[in-house]
Amino acid sequence: MQGEPTREEILKSKKIEIRVQRAGIFQRQEFEIVRLKGPNGDFPVVKLEKTLSINELEKLAHKYDLPFESLSGRIFPKGKSSKDFAGL
Repeated sequence: MQGEPTREEILKSKKIEIRVQRAGIFQRQEFEIVRLKGPNGDFPVVKLEKTLSINELEKLAHKYDLPFESLSGRIFPKGKSSKDFAGL
């Protein structure tokens, strides 16, 4: 995929490549979009099966306004929780 994906492209996909900074190097990593059960219904999470710094996850969550997860943890955009993404 050329360029950066949009939020809508991410939500429609099962897997997507996103440019991230990992171990000090910019790389294109393949993220999987999974649906998790929350108290207010299912919500999407963009998940990487590798370690990615919390700072980088935070940048991605704010950029795409979606929750992101890696082996380091799960991050929601500032001021939001799973209920804000239920039903997407």
